[in-house]
Parts: sequence; C-alpha cells; structure tokens
Amino acid sequence: MRAAPALVPGPWPATARRDVQGVLLLGGVPVTALAERFGTPAYIVDESEFRARCAMFARAFDGFDIYYAGKSFLCKAIARIVAEAGLRLDVCGGGELAVALAAGFPPNRIVLHGNNKSAAELTRALTSGVGRIVIDSENEIELLSAIARRLGVRATVLLRVVAGVRTDTHPHNATGHEDQKFGLGRSAAGPAIARIRADDRFELAGLHTHLGSQIRTPAAYEAALTRLLDLRARAAPACPEINLGGGFAMAYTEPDTGIDLEDLARELQARADAHSRTRGLTVPRLAIEPGRSIAGPAGCTLYRVGTVKERPGLRTYVAVDGGLSDNIRPALLGADYTAALAGRCSTARGIRVRVVGRHCDAGDILVREGTLPADVRPGDLLAVPGTGAYCRSFSSNFNHSPRPPVVGVRSGRARVLVRGETEEDLLRLDLG
Repeated sequence: MRAAPALVPGPWPATARRDVQGVLLLGGVPVTALAERFGTPAYIVDESEFRARCAMFARAFDGFDIYYAGKSFLCKAIARIVAEAGLRLDVCGGGELAVALAAGFPPNRIVLHGNNKSAAELTRALTSGVGRIVIDSENEIELLSAIARRLGVRATVLLRVVAGVRTDTHPHNATGHEDQKFGLGRSAAGPAIARIRADDRFELAGLHTHLGSQIRTPAAYEAALTRLLDLRARAAPACPEINLGGGFAMAYTEPDTGIDLEDLARELQARADAHSRTRGLTVPRLAIEPGRSIAGPAGCTLYRVGTVKERPGLRTYVAVDGGLSDNIRPALLGADYTAALAGRCSTARGIRVRVVGRHCDAGDILVREGTLPADVRPGDLLAVPGTGAYCRSFSSNFNHSPRPPVVGVRSGRARVLVRGETEEDLLRLDLG
C-alpha cells in the first residue's frame, strides 16, 4: 500500500501525524474516533501546541509583557492555559471579559480593548480590577473619568495611537493607518495625553498601537515603535509602557517564512534602549499582543464529505457538512486554507478540488484551490488545519446551523472545551 501524502508542516500542529492506515492523529487521538464521539463539523484544538506557542513567545520576548489576544479564540479552558503559561490576556468588550473572569484569570493581568466600550463594560472593568484599559477616543476619556470618579477609583490606562504605518495585509486587517476606526492620530494624541495626565482619576501607564494582522515584515513594528517613542519623548516622557499590539503572521497553506521572533524582540528592545538613552529617559517596558500566531496553528476543523461533483474542464467540488457558519474567513477576507483526507489512506492520484460548505450561498467556500485524492467520496473525513484563530470567534448560525463543539486533544485524550450547539439551543432563544 502506498503511503498517504505527507502533511505540509506549516499549518499543522506539531503532533499531527498519520498512522499506518493513513488516519490522521491530532494530539495522539485518531480523527476517526473524534468524529465518532463528537460528530462533525468539530473544531479540534491541540492543547500541547497551544501551550508550546505560548512558551515560544515567552522565550522570544523575554522581558516584554505578553498579552494573548483573546479575540482570536477564547474560552475558559484557554484562559486558564494562558494564565498557567504566565502570559497576560487582552480582551475586547464585556463578553470576553466575562469569560476571563469566569475562568478565574487574574484581573490585574488583563487589558481591555474596544473602540466603543459601554459604560457598563467600563464599570465592570474598574470594579473587577482590570489591570489596563485602552482609551480609544476623546469621548472615552470623559466617560471613563466620570465612571472612575463615581466609583472613587483611579483607572490605569493606555492611549491607543495610530502609528501611521501601512502594512501589506487585507484592508479589513490593516489598522496602522489613519483612515480606520481605531485609536487617535498622532496629531490628536498629544492633547489627549495632556488631558489624561491632568485628570486625577487616571494613571497613564503607556501608549498602545496595533498595525493589523498577518504582518511578515519586522520593519513595520520597528517603524511603529520609533513613532511611539518620539511621541512619548514629546508628550509623556515618564510614560512607563509601550504596547505594540499583535498581528504576527502564521502559515495557512505552506511552511511559515514570516518574522524571526527572537530577532524582532532584540531589535525592538535595542531601539527602545538607544532612543531612551540618547534622550536621558527611562527605558519603557515593551508589550505585545499575539493571538492568531498562538491559537491558529493549534486548531484544525474536522468535516465529513457529503457530495462530490465533477465539473469537466474546471475542477471537482467537494461539499462538506460545515462551511460559512464555522469559517467565514475565506468569504470575508479571501483567506486561503488547505484540506487533507483524514480518515483513510488513498493511492489515487491527486485532483484539483474546491472544498465548499453546505450553506445557501455561492461564497460558501472553505478551500478555493486544493488537491485531494481522485477517489474522494461521500462519507470521507477531511481536516482543514490552521483554523484555531478567528473561526470559532467569527462563527454564526447562518441557515440556523448550530455552532460546532470545540474539542481539546492532548496526550491521547480528548475533552470538550465548548459544547456544540443544538437546534434546541437555537429554538430556546426564539420567543415568537
């Protein structure tokens, strides 16, 4: 029997391998057993890979504050793993904060983001002892000050500044330029810093910026840091922190050729040291917020094939039992993924395929250009790697589809991290 095709190393967890029958194992668990026990579609999270990536960032950015960006994927189990790894946590809005607090995550290690936080969210952050609140607008300065005064507390804050650095990424993922909704431009940041420093309800901990996602060029981070260091020297020389956000690229369809994290950390720290030394200032503590690059490669989505349609002269369409509702990124962002036959070995030649979902939308495409064995058939299991970030977070009930479960695998064992929804769950909310 010819061996099954090797897995492309980039998008898969380190534990991913095939057994002698060609069955894919994740975290030591055969996907055939996962499908039988939990059904399909199902998000599979390799907990060892997630932990290893937390450790990788901790090593590379030794001396930095590292906040895991919960928006990429967050549940109580993940929050606890992040805490155990010694990382901090970045949450966006009240829902993510609620998950973090329910998991027992230390609130003083949480930073709260959001361009339009409600009074209730800010109140909860202050009363629960959240360590940092990122001020995103002039309006928020006034609102947060009033809430802090009413509660009789001080708010430790960062000011989000648009660095004015463009990155080569999808427009929806680019946040370092002026024409977008987040933060204050550098011309407005100076007066905002003065307002914050003059208000006895605030402690200005630092400046924050974020350039976007899937960034592969160190120069972008270096330019952003230089601009924030210049702003700090002019407007807030005693400001002790600079947070550069996240956006570190990950591989989706091939081995990662992105940023060398250790080299980047050394360059950023050296730049902060030199800039501060020449101006006689204290060196700020640097912070980053990786999310996708930790969660993404730790996750795979498991599907079962329902139909196969050959379009002569074009390609073969392989439809699975999930789609747009569990991974909107190909439709929303043009994201590329790969798929692999996961439940058996095949000796058939590879053919050009498009893996599509089951939803009533022509854009319901999971893998636009892929290769699968020519004998792919209904009932086969497919695995799509690199889905640990922003797939569950972006998921929906399109066509009234229940969201899939999230299953953690580690050392040959599997556990449910987030229960899959049922039709009863959906109907329970419908009060008509």
